[in-house]
Amino acid sequence: MLYHLLPQFADVHIVFNLFNYLTFRSAGAVITALLIALVAGPATIRWLRHLRVGQVIRTEGPQSHLKKAGTPTMGGTLILLAATISTLLWAEITNWYVMLSLLALLWMGAIGFMDDYLKVVQGRPRGLVARYKMVGQLSFGLLLGIFLVLQPIHPVPPTWTMVPFFDQWVAVFWVPAYVVFVSLVVSGSSNAVNLTDGLDGLAAGLGAIALVTFGVFAYLIGRVDTSAYLGLFYLPGAGELAVFAAALAGGAVGFLWYNAPPAEVFMGDTGSLALGGALAVMAILLKAEFLLLIVGGVFVLEALSVMLQVGWFKYTSRRFGAGRRIFLMAPIHHHFEKLGWAETKVVVRFWILGILFAMLAFSTLKIR
Repeated sequence: MLYHLLPQFADVHIVFNLFNYLTFRSAGAVITALLIALVAGPATIRWLRHLRVGQVIRTEGPQSHLKKAGTPTMGGTLILLAATISTLLWAEITNWYVMLSLLALLWMGAIGFMDDYLKVVQGRPRGLVARYKMVGQLSFGLLLGIFLVLQPIHPVPPTWTMVPFFDQWVAVFWVPAYVVFVSLVVSGSSNAVNLTDGLDGLAAGLGAIALVTFGVFAYLIGRVDTSAYLGLFYLPGAGELAVFAAALAGGAVGFLWYNAPPAEVFMGDTGSLALGGALAVMAILLKAEFLLLIVGGVFVLEALSVMLQVGWFKYTSRRFGAGRRIFLMAPIHHHFEKLGWAETKVVVRFWILGILFAMLAFSTLKIR
């Protein structure tokens, strides 16, 4: 909104020209979202407590988690509120990259909200039926894939995507396969972040790290000079995703103020599905789907640990008559808790891993 209103007054005072710069608007977006989350946090927590949307804790989980029972959940609404308002204020809201990413955030957030509502308000332990949740995720991915094929938003063929570490290498998909690929990226990313959201501050911190990383890539890819120098696709208008990423990162960090151990509120599926979906769509729009595997490396490890645990348990049940486990508990952050690690130690060490994965992602700019 500010981008559309204020630059026209640059002749009146040069300060208004700042709103033409992505870096200035990204800084404004992160600060605005952070302040909104910090200011609205206490009222949001009181509202959630009034609704009695307390988290239900699994008895088979770490015993230290039992004391968290009743902590308000659905706090992801705070992230969505802060990020949406900040994006509308600071981004070029007619930009396709921004509109599609914001739509993904709200779509996935709505699915998560329904799941949380059914769990904690309606008292249905399983929440939204898994297949309905999956339908909601896959349908958005399918619609996005079809839209990008029929209405390309940049000069690069929609079915092309960059391959990290290889200069001038691209993966080219058959159109139907690309649409399916997009839907799987959206579903996989949103569920991976959802699985990661099991410790105070874990998903919010890792999400902020990944968002900042993709924000930098968006800025580089959206410029003619840097994209050419670094051997990246040049995608006109993609730089606006830096503003969106900054707004969402600011909302996540503001939420982290109240979600840091011991958490006063949990993001719930409302926040985790929204964060994962937004990251996926940013990666898809930047033609960096494979880079998402690196940037979100911790999310990938968390999801893989669950897949391996479930798969091995089912196989050994059929093979030996009794299920066996690879990890003490999955997702893998609970495995380390079972080993005796303090929750804060697991969270901080996983944050460090997230930073290392981000550094590895940046190294792909030169290692080619």
